[in-house]
Amino acid sequence: MRIPAFRNRWGASLVSNLGTLVQSVGAGWMMTQISDSDAMVGLVQGAVTVPTMLFAVFAGTLADSHDRRIVMIGAQLFMMASAVLLTVLAWVGLMTPWLLVGLTFLIGTGSTFFNPSWQASMGDIVPRSELPSAVALNSMGFNAMRSVGPAIGGIIVAVAGAAAAFALNAVSYVAMIIALWLWKAPLPDRSLPREPLRLAVQSGLRYVAMSPNLVNVMGRAFLFGLGAVAVLSLLPVVAHERLGGDATTYGILLGCFGVGAIFGAFFNAKLRAAMDNEHICRAAAFAGGGATLLLAFAPVIWLCLPALLVAGASWVIALSLFNVTVQLSTPRWVVGRAIALYQSASFGGMALGSWLWGAVSDGQTLAIALGGAAVTLVLAGLVGLHRPLPEYGSLDLSPLGLFREPMLRLDIQPRSGPVVVEISYEIDPADVDAFLEVMAERRRVRIRDGAQNWVLMRDLESPRIWQETYHVPTWVEYIRHNTRRTVADRESLERLQGLHRGAEPPKARRMIERHSLARGRGGVYRFDI
Repeated sequence: MRIPAFRNRWGASLVSNLGTLVQSVGAGWMMTQISDSDAMVGLVQGAVTVPTMLFAVFAGTLADSHDRRIVMIGAQLFMMASAVLLTVLAWVGLMTPWLLVGLTFLIGTGSTFFNPSWQASMGDIVPRSELPSAVALNSMGFNAMRSVGPAIGGIIVAVAGAAAAFALNAVSYVAMIIALWLWKAPLPDRSLPREPLRLAVQSGLRYVAMSPNLVNVMGRAFLFGLGAVAVLSLLPVVAHERLGGDATTYGILLGCFGVGAIFGAFFNAKLRAAMDNEHICRAAAFAGGGATLLLAFAPVIWLCLPALLVAGASWVIALSLFNVTVQLSTPRWVVGRAIALYQSASFGGMALGSWLWGAVSDGQTLAIALGGAAVTLVLAGLVGLHRPLPEYGSLDLSPLGLFREPMLRLDIQPRSGPVVVEISYEIDPADVDAFLEVMAERRRVRIRDGAQNWVLMRDLESPRIWQETYHVPTWVEYIRHNTRRTVADRESLERLQGLHRGAEPPKARRMIERHSLARGRGGVYRFDI
């Protein structure tokens, strides 16, 4: 909070989050009035999360390669326009169930393009050591609004109707737009040409796929979201059908969930000091499962309230842990795409869960749907017995900075290629097993950073000689590939150099492929690059 840029944006986010939560109350309650399907009620929550599953990787690419401030302002303006249209249609009485789902989907799409830039820009504002606190404060701010926003939304809907809730949301975007307009954001790195969209998307997907820790976090986030979302997506049904309440009752229940989330944010630091990441995640999953099971059978509101307190705390503890782990396990050049893919996984689980538990509630009973979600959360905790979460912050992901662009005697352009790289090693037969172990890690790092067609070969006539070969599409991609190396990758490089027995250190040979040899005019041969 000592950092003005963070403080200003945090205050604006309170206003924006209040509007978002009032809007969610209005949309959820309106759906119970214009449709008698529990599945349609669940789809209101799903419509917010499905866009993340569909568009998150493109949003993350924009966050990494464009001015994040402009991306965020554009997303806010898009959401404001969608909220205004939602307000008008509700006000004139033209709203239908599918129109409500569709416009909620548009607002969710704007949020999808906003969130990766918002999350990634935390690293532009606060020091790395304070990033967990920044994420926790953002989460606490959202859940502080969740504790009062739904109650305010319930009162607004009960007194003035859902259209008034939608109007308040439309106005709430103004504070964030002003804060972002005044923020002096650092410009993106322009030392290399901007990576084309297709290649940038592939780079992000490849980096995450070749990073086991990130894959583990995203799998756990998907499973947790699948189970945890049932409480939020079916809470209107609990308020309306089981408790026989009105929009105010729904707002009180949702507000109680928010109060629990605030307590979870307050205790986050103490939990991190006392437990490792895996045990925090497992405890949150088990607690959330128990709370969801209690909610499945609670006949009165006084039993629902403590269940919602625990569910809210487990929600913020687990999701903030996943978020920070992804951010601190990813270098800055790809952090937007990693956050987007994490959100795609977690929101994908929520979108599937919103539909699944709504359909189960329709076809069976509300208790069975919530009970199934509780079992899913318990499974999300048990998975950690086999694949525990990594500890974040244990790797130094700052650029290694050892690469220097070589002086070339052949005149090539940045887009010339493909470029083939060959590196030879002399390895003692007694060290072959250790060498192969290091090269397995080397392969993962190479492919993660953009190498293609990586192979390792052994000389049949001189078995001590091994050759590492890989391709990159163009010369500029070769430079980009090498500048992505991090300090954490130094260990495997030093181990590899220690195993090399040659008189000189391993040296890379860089060559450009010639795709064809064709006869030109006058019988002269020409080369095509």
